[in-house]
Parts: sequence; structure tokens; C-alpha cells
Amino acid sequence: CPDAVIKRGEFYILTLCTLLGMYFMISAGHFLLFFIGLEMASVPMAALVAFDKYRHHSAEAGAKYIFTALFSSGLLLYGISLVYGTTGTLYFDDIPAHITGSPMQIMAFVFFFAGMAFKISLVPFHLWTADVYEGAPSTVSGYLSVVSKSAAAFALMMVLVKVFTPMVAQWQEALYWIIILSITVANLFAVRQQNLKRFMAFSAISQAGYIMLGVIGGNAEGMTALVYYLAVYTVATLSIFLIITITKLRSDKVEINHYNGLYHTNPKIAFLMTLSLFSLAGIPPFAGFFSKFFIFMAAFRAGFYVLVFIALVNTVISLYYYLLIVKAMYITKNDTPILAFRSDNYSRIGLVVCMVGTLLLGVTSVVYETINKFGFGL
Repeated sequence: CPDAVIKRGEFYILTLCTLLGMYFMISAGHFLLFFIGLEMASVPMAALVAFDKYRHHSAEAGAKYIFTALFSSGLLLYGISLVYGTTGTLYFDDIPAHITGSPMQIMAFVFFFAGMAFKISLVPFHLWTADVYEGAPSTVSGYLSVVSKSAAAFALMMVLVKVFTPMVAQWQEALYWIIILSITVANLFAVRQQNLKRFMAFSAISQAGYIMLGVIGGNAEGMTALVYYLAVYTVATLSIFLIITITKLRSDKVEINHYNGLYHTNPKIAFLMTLSLFSLAGIPPFAGFFSKFFIFMAAFRAGFYVLVFIALVNTVISLYYYLLIVKAMYITKNDTPILAFRSDNYSRIGLVVCMVGTLLLGVTSVVYETINKFGFGL
């Protein structure tokens, strides 16, 4: 980006605006404040996606994100209006007393859930994800993959449990099938990807399905597993996107076949990438294994045995495409590999923090127990 240095201040301001909006969203007790917080996060996020305006793909990704955000916000707002029309209030604490499960209220839930599913990239509301991740700057793709998804998933869990409690049977049924679709469809598409950012997009869609396993139980154990999973997913995904960013800056290469033989020229980068991929795949003893274990146990104890079995099968399938990248870096030969390079100090610090998080979150139970003590009002 020719004016990246000049507009660095704007980049940080937009990032802080998205964080402020997400804070309003997850802490709201009123649907109006919830919607305002969501839009406060979505509008500057669209600007971040299109931040590299000199690249056609970035501008195109920004346009797609804006149209998707507008459509999903419309669905969400219509659902909220139906909630108000059938209950007469928008306060989270007052709505459950007026929920009767009428057809209009079911429709309100469907529209609200569809709007949130777009934000989380759940199937079949995921069609925008791969194009936006590929076109956006790599740092923004990573930010969008972890921060936006985490906030939306946490907010959805709180609304489902606090507001739509009387309709628990309906939203659990909807989540059941969406989880299966998200995990399975994303796995099938991830295997076919050649662009690493598109690969991570479908990986994020699949991970969103696993995240919803913590939501479907609607209890404190599920919420604890959800928050722990989000923490582990965040450090592993940020590490991979940081490596993608560093590599792209040094070589302008983002295709998976460009990473062939990376171990021979940049062994440290290849090693760190491998650790992060192993964590996302759920291979022990990395944090990703324990996060999947806790979230599977939460769903299993809630009675979703078949769903957990399907998720386990898909976890095995996901090993294949994660290991494809490891195979490319360590085994596949390349006559023109990415040349050896040194990353800057800030990137090194970021990678070290992510790696420490990936390792320590897995070998220590203190983090999970600390999260469990919060209870989150459930």
C-alpha cells in the first residue's frame, strides 16, 4: 500500500473503533444498544477490509463486505423489530417473560439468528468469507478471523441463553444442523484451496462450527468451553496470519505451493507455522487438543452424542488438509523456494507471544479453571 505509513494512524483508529463497537455489543442488555454496537464494529471493519485501496482485490473485498454487512444488519434489525412487536420491550431481562413460542416470535428468532450467522460465517451464510479474506490485507484478515468472530459468537451465546431461553428447543434444533453443515462443508472446500488465505477462510468457517458446540448446550460449562476455545483459536490463527503477512511482505507469495520447501530456507518460520496448524487441528499436546476436548465434552454432557461423533469424524478429516501444508513445507521439493529472510522485532514478539499462548494454554489448567469461575451469569 503506497500510503500505508501515512495512514497508519487511521488504521489504528479504525481498529479501536471496531473494538469499541464489539465491547458495546457483548456488554449490552438492550437490543438497541446491541445493534448499535454491532454496527459500530461493522462499519470501520469494512474500511479496514478495503484499506489497501490501491489493490483491486482489497477494494472488491471491501465492497463485498459492505453489501454482506448491510444485508445481515437488515435481517438482524427486522428480527429485533419482530421481537419488540411481539413482546413490547427490547430489554434482555424482560423479554423471556413474554416469549410464548408463537410463529411470529419464531420468525423473529430466525431473522436474528441469520443476521448473526453472517457475522460468524456459519454455513449457509458463509459465501462472502473466502473472497473477503483473500482480498483484504493479511493483517485485517487475521483480525477479522479472530476478533470479529469471537465477539459475535460470545454475543450470540449470551442472547440465546438470556433472551430466547423459552425457545431453547427451537434454537438448539437450528444450531444442530448448522453446526453439521459448517464443519462438513468447510472441510470439503478447504481441501481444494490453493491460496493460503482462502484456505484459512474455510478453516475459520469450520472452526465456527466447533465454536457453536459450546453454544448449543446453553449452560455454564458450554460457555466456559466456548471462551477457552476462542482464546486458543485466537493465538493459533493470529500466529498463522502473522506468518502469512511476513512472508507476503518479503516475497509477495500466498499460494500454498509457494511454501514448498520453506523449511529448508526458513526453518523457524516453518516450525512456528507447524505448531499453529497442529493446534488448530487439535493434535496433542497443543492447546487446540484441549480446547476441542472441553468443547466436545460440554456438548456430550448436554446430550448431543451424534453431533459430537460427527464433529470427531470431521476433526479427523481436517487433519488431512492441515497436514498438507506441513507436507509442503517439509517434504515437497521446490526449485524456487521462498528465500531466507529475517522478520522485524515486532513480528518476532508477536510470534513468540502466540507460540507461548499455544503451548501454555494447553499444558496448564489454570486458564480453564479461571474462566470457569466467572460463570457468565449462567
